[in-house]
Amino acid sequence: MSESASNLASVDSIINSLGTNGYICNEQIATVVYLAAALEKPILVEGPPGVGKTELAKTCALIAGNPLVRLQCYEGLDESKAIYEWKYGKQLLYTQLLKTQLAEVMDGATGLRESMERLHSYDDVFFSREFIEPRPLLQAIDSDSGVVLLVDEIDKADFEFESLLLEVLSDFQVSIPELGTLKGRTKPLVFLTSNDTRDLSDALKRRCLHLHIDFPATDLEGRIVRARVPAISEAMTEHLVSFVSKVRELDLKKLPSVSETIDWAKSLVLLHADSLDEALVKSSLNALLKYEEDLKTVVDQLDELLQVAS
Repeated sequence: MSESASNLASVDSIINSLGTNGYICNEQIATVVYLAAALEKPILVEGPPGVGKTELAKTCALIAGNPLVRLQCYEGLDESKAIYEWKYGKQLLYTQLLKTQLAEVMDGATGLRESMERLHSYDDVFFSREFIEPRPLLQAIDSDSGVVLLVDEIDKADFEFESLLLEVLSDFQVSIPELGTLKGRTKPLVFLTSNDTRDLSDALKRRCLHLHIDFPATDLEGRIVRARVPAISEAMTEHLVSFVSKVRELDLKKLPSVSETIDWAKSLVLLHADSLDEALVKSSLNALLKYEEDLKTVVDQLDELLQVAS
């Protein structure tokens, strides 16, 4: 067994390998990743923005030693951007270059019907694999070696795209009318992420293992911060994550994510802070909160928050 394969061989090895590469996770996350790799099933990762859903897929690609193929979803995404697109420019160029040969083919043809019949025999030349521009889903399926496929923010795509995705998730294949069905050479490890902005179809969920990543407990978030910001002191880490935890209990427009906690920790290190006080929090809180009304809400309760978090 190769070193990269052994990294996914057990729950403990996944926890250790992810941690070595800066992704601190709990046993639940590692268990779902292990089962997905062993059962060759996709993982649907749901949760609020900024809790590490996308980063999980990136780090799994790293420890598996496989390239990451990413499809960023958005409203209006269709097969031409997700699966394949014909290289119309290349087809036109070849048509121009083959004018002489086409003239020979058409020589002696009488009438439109005969001309079309002669041209029809050359359809396969211009609608072959050489003229296909593979998009992320086809790239993942057509890979000779394993890849990690990340379908990011699937909840931003339309329901129609979900239906398009079902064939890939069920059979790891895609259908192209001109070429037929293209089956995957190796099954990729697939991650789908969702920020819960809309409900996903039962058909999509049925084909996946489900994983919900919420805001971490303070001890886990502290480990994450220390892994990502080694220069921060342990005392400051404990104070910071306790403060953020209390902030998340407020009625805010946008709760601070783990990535924003890390950004704030980096900011405090740059400011040479060794403890949280009112002046420091007020001057640096923009790294944690992104809406003015949220800033005002936290500042209004700052004394209480600092006392509880200390």
